[in-house]
Amino acid sequence: MYVLKTEHEFDAAHFLKGYDGKCSNIHGHRWKVVVSVGSETLQTEGNVRGMVVDFSELKSDVKAMVDFFDHKLIIEDNSLKSGTLKALNEEGFAIISLPIRPTAENFSKYFYDQMKEKGYQVVEVVVYETPKNCATYREC
Repeated sequence: MYVLKTEHEFDAAHFLKGYDGKCSNIHGHRWKVVVSVGSETLQTEGNVRGMVVDFSELKSDVKAMVDFFDHKLIIEDNSLKSGTLKALNEEGFAIISLPIRPTAENFSKYFYDQMKEKGYQVVEVVVYETPKNCATYREC
């Protein structure tokens, strides 16, 4: 199998409601997302002949997906009191609310699914929340 890999980083804050530890507080990370796509065969025609996919398209799609989260506060749906959320919004904070708990594990599957929806044959997605700690999602 041929495998292409590209990565992109973003800075964002999150917190884990209900977690008993320092990560229950809002804190930030320099997240790194590594996307691997693959194919058993290479393209045989046109501009992408001899390629799995055009690297420039792959890089662009990963960058757009990841940049959406850059410099945002990422929260799980219904994890903040409505008054707290209202106050943060009134202050102009950029908040993204997701139906998942914003862990590296959940992000790895989230980004995997996003790339699959774009039509890529995703091998795996690795999400680093620190330079030494990461989570990987791949389908068996």
